[in-house]
Amino acid sequence: MRTDFGYFEEKQLGKPYDVKLLARLYPYTRPYKLLLAVSIVLVVFITLLDLSLPYVTKIAIDRYIVPKIESAGGTGNSPVEGNIRYLKADLTDPGIRAVVEKHPRLFKIHGASAMVSYDDLPKLAKKDLGVLRKDDLAGVTWITAVFLGIVLINFVFNMAQVLIMEYTGQMIMHDLRVRLFNHIQGLSVSFFTRNPVGRLVTRVANDVQNMHELFTSVIVFVFKDLFLLVGIAVVLMGINLRLALISFTVIPFVLWASIYFSGQARDAYRILRLKIAEINTRFSETIGGIRVVQLFLQERRNYLDFKHLNHEHYLAGMRQIHVFAVFMPVIEILGAAAIAVVIFYGGGGALAGTISLGALVAFISYMKMFFRPIRDIAEKYNILQNAMASAERIFLILDSTETIPLPVSDGKYDPETGSKIVSGTLDKISEISMENVSFAYIKDETVLKNISFRITAGKTLAVVGPTGSGKTSIINLLIRFYDPTSGGVFLNGIDVKNIDPAAIRAKMALVMQDPFLFSESIRRNITLGKGDISEAAMQRILEDSNCKTFVDRLPDGLDTVLSEGGGSISSGERQLISIARAFARNPDLIILDEATSHIDSETEHKIQEALDTLMAHRTSIVVAHRLSTARDADTILVLNRGRIIEAGNHAELMQLKGFYFRLNQLQG
Repeated sequence: MRTDFGYFEEKQLGKPYDVKLLARLYPYTRPYKLLLAVSIVLVVFITLLDLSLPYVTKIAIDRYIVPKIESAGGTGNSPVEGNIRYLKADLTDPGIRAVVEKHPRLFKIHGASAMVSYDDLPKLAKKDLGVLRKDDLAGVTWITAVFLGIVLINFVFNMAQVLIMEYTGQMIMHDLRVRLFNHIQGLSVSFFTRNPVGRLVTRVANDVQNMHELFTSVIVFVFKDLFLLVGIAVVLMGINLRLALISFTVIPFVLWASIYFSGQARDAYRILRLKIAEINTRFSETIGGIRVVQLFLQERRNYLDFKHLNHEHYLAGMRQIHVFAVFMPVIEILGAAAIAVVIFYGGGGALAGTISLGALVAFISYMKMFFRPIRDIAEKYNILQNAMASAERIFLILDSTETIPLPVSDGKYDPETGSKIVSGTLDKISEISMENVSFAYIKDETVLKNISFRITAGKTLAVVGPTGSGKTSIINLLIRFYDPTSGGVFLNGIDVKNIDPAAIRAKMALVMQDPFLFSESIRRNITLGKGDISEAAMQRILEDSNCKTFVDRLPDGLDTVLSEGGGSISSGERQLISIARAFARNPDLIILDEATSHIDSETEHKIQEALDTLMAHRTSIVVAHRLSTARDADTILVLNRGRIIEAGNHAELMQLKGFYFRLNQLQG
């Protein structure tokens, strides 16, 4: 019954809701705020190191490789005449004096200094040039060492930052997934009747994993990109304000492209999340119903349906790829345009002597760096949208209030009913009753109408009637999988709404028509976490439930691991294990829901024998299609269309020659 299929996919994300989602994610980061702070500090240092590399290059070029041209009479290390650059050499150095004496025509002597034109340097021998420029070579060597040191430190900081953020991201996802799983476990059965397994699997697995990049890259690296942008802008304006302002004219186009394409990617991500959930749902239903698919030769039709769904996912993925396929080249073109502007105006400035070659090279490097964080921020925004689409689905589940309400604290009284509120343990069940209970799974579609009955300890109540008459719904209300629409369910005279559901279920055991077994050992399926059962007690449970014979035949006995749903053993053996599970619980109330349906005669005899032992001296409620299983009950309720139309023991009902009598006649 999935009356709202696609519920989680219907709501639309909006920017205000994005902010709310980010605010709701914050508590999951709080336990790791110290690690996040360390990561942000590392990002600041990494950003500063990244900013320093082009500037180090500028220093190397301007100071040691191609010194800046100065005006005549300048006081720098490179005197010039007009536009001729000269290298100034100290004649007090014997090596330099020897080179000058060797090439007197190339040098001009000015006191203790000698000057040679840069245009004449190629005329010198390599060895002489090395002597003449040994200070510049030493400076270049020192700059290279500094450059490599910065790169090495940057590597160490980057590695530390990535490790910290990966650890933090994994822990946040761990906490979120555990919280989501725990919340889903606590939801009422009505929630699961409307939501396919595949969709919930997508939420716990895919959607939580989808938020990994949000925690590991977006949160901290947005800081890095913003720091880098601001830092580059400041450095560029410091190098040459006019050239910086000219190059910034491209930025409005970049921002427009980023915003436009991010909006396009937003819808693509939403459709992708929806289609992934639908694919998981389809696949889960196919595996769960594979026998029906193969029996009714539906492989071809099922294949075509899945192929169509997968093609829709492919189209959504291609739409996302198309967005990035256009966006990235647009950003590259705009970046190239900005560099072209820098080369045009900066190159002219270098030729005119208003800007040094080193400054121009650094400017080009910074402009390349400038567009990297802009591109990264746009990508991070798309990742953010993808993560927000997943967070939206996750929080829609976490916001679900479809839970069975818990009672208030012990010792208080409900102001409306005046009955005592009990939230702790429940004493031994001595009486069970329903008073004028009506119930509907779907509004205005009532399945139970004014049901009233009472059963005392040690008695057996049978509930019979045609399919759809409401028999299983009574069981659901007793176990408190649901609460009645009106009326009340009472244990020992206390409304079950005033008793902790865990305390109720601890006193009950349900043996279903098709019991569910976990992919674990038979022992764990019987005990279900109840670890205080001794080996001797376990052997008694196996004997009383008629499980011992077939368990002893298995290679590992009680430790034999079952396949999913217990598919490796017969349906009768699964039923016997569910009876052993009830024995292990030692309940006050036994509920049998069609427990012997669809079982062969020999297995039915074993099951009935085990059930008789289980029901001895216990309160029992039996739901049965076959009236033979209800004949020995102390009271039989006959249901039809959600109402009790007859009640009494077998003999009394047969004497009435009413609906129960006719059912017996039909079953022979």
